Amino acid sequence: MFRSFPIHTLNQPTELSGMWTFQAEGREPIQVYVPSAWETYPGYESYRGKAVYSRDVLCTEETRFVFEGVSHTADVYLDDQLLAHHYNAFTAFEAIATGLEPGIHRLSVHVSNEFNEESALHTENDYYTFGGITRACYMEELDSLYVQSLHLTPVRENDAWALEIEAVIRNVSEDPQEFYLEAEADFLDETTRISEPQELAAGASVTICRKVAAAGAETYSPDHPKLYEVAVYICDPDPDEIPEDADAESYSSIYDDRVERVGFRTIEVKGSKILYNGKELQIRGFNRHEYHPAFGCAIPPQIMDSDLNLFLDTGANAVRTSHYPQDPLFLDLCDEKGIMVWEENHARGFREDKMRNPHFEDQCENVIREMIRDDYNHPSIIIWGLLNECASETEYGRGCYEKQFALLKSLDHSRPTSFASCKHFNDICLDLPDIVSFNIYPGWYDFQGMESPEVQLQKLLDWIQTTPGAGKPFLITEIGAGGIYGYRNPNMDKWTEDNQAEVLSKQIPAVLNNPAVSGIFIWQFCDVRVTRSWAMMRPRQMNNKGIVDEYRRPKLAYYTVKKLYHELTK
Repeated sequence: MFRSFPIHTLNQPTELSGMWTFQAEGREPIQVYVPSAWETYPGYESYRGKAVYSRDVLCTEETRFVFEGVSHTADVYLDDQLLAHHYNAFTAFEAIATGLEPGIHRLSVHVSNEFNEESALHTENDYYTFGGITRACYMEELDSLYVQSLHLTPVRENDAWALEIEAVIRNVSEDPQEFYLEAEADFLDETTRISEPQELAAGASVTICRKVAAAGAETYSPDHPKLYEVAVYICDPDPDEIPEDADAESYSSIYDDRVERVGFRTIEVKGSKILYNGKELQIRGFNRHEYHPAFGCAIPPQIMDSDLNLFLDTGANAVRTSHYPQDPLFLDLCDEKGIMVWEENHARGFREDKMRNPHFEDQCENVIREMIRDDYNHPSIIIWGLLNECASETEYGRGCYEKQFALLKSLDHSRPTSFASCKHFNDICLDLPDIVSFNIYPGWYDFQGMESPEVQLQKLLDWIQTTPGAGKPFLITEIGAGGIYGYRNPNMDKWTEDNQAEVLSKQIPAVLNNPAVSGIFIWQFCDVRVTRSWAMMRPRQMNNKGIVDEYRRPKLAYYTVKKLYHELTK
């Protein structure tokens, strides 16, 4: 299961989940289930290096392979021919083979999770970089033309809904092809033509844009997460001209189709407020890493669903995907449950020297492009973020933020942007995002001594009003304390559950009772593994600030957050 709804009505993809041969360098091959993280295989618990996954696949002449996530560098081969190279664990990529002899072929994926100078984003960090084919993968049979991407943008016009449709069509054949597009959805009275017939050159791509009325569509909201499926069809304008080598009975006038979902809602910034469908929004959320000790980062859908049910039980209405795009299936579930999402590109805590890595900007920008390409249609996503806690206090860092915000805005004008800063009183990038966001840990890490959360927060807010961030909405994107599950004592010692709950009981009201704050994301939902270089600062080699532990067992903090989130809901 790689999505919660079928992405095609006709040409159904073949999932490649199941048994693959896995072989690490210098070791014997073993059989493993994909998707998975290799740290969950016996003897590979801390393996950092290279490995190859392989299996046989039944291919047609033109075959498309899609990998939702390989950690963190992948080279895809078919019968020893390189089809694709991809860097970054948290975004999808495709590999297309053309001119094949129909039949069985050998698919191999060469994977590395090594840290080196070529990897600017995957480094020693406060979370663990796993290895493996960690998200779903599948294959599709192609027929000359296919829908490479489909973006759906709801628009509110004259108190009625409309939908902007943007489809990218690619021709993988060696000949020009004629086509036109049709769209189908419940809110459309009938199948609607959205382009006139045109010719697409061999190997070329074209973007088709069209706005259609959606007057009967219901409004999407967290309390009413109404979703609509929209299907786009690539049609042959001359279906009666059946190719000589085609079977007349099975010949289809449709080259390909693609289904995406849309929720009709608006999200905008107006002055110092975030407005959702025109109403002021209060965010009560958590930061979430993809981690479970039994599965690494390859989280099964049952655990994704359980996590979100725990979110809802606490009264939370939002999640921040720290610090990378998360599994598209997780986002599907957020869409269906009405949980709002801040999604950000992959970059955490880099000082200027790390941002000067010659690969840093390209790799960050590729993540942004792929993140928005793939996740654009999720109505749950209300904010795009980038560059968490990077060098936003330096001129060089500012240049990186400026370029990446410009890229974000060029790819999506329908959502506000932000970044989570820890550069208290010296950040020089607050003019760039639509929403100003800061990470603070009063009572845990104190950047102003032992002053109360209310005083620390107000000093930060007062300073922001002296910067170009003045008058913008404000979010607390990290706040919290550490607590080790089962460690209790009445002394309120650090790392006890008691201390964690006490610190949060003071932090949360200080934030949510302040009228200048639009919301909070607690750090964090569950405890997660960190890389070994962080172990001296992290007992158990874990970031222990979860309100549940890595097995999702609630700590005292869980009940504290639940009580306050319900009590302080506006």
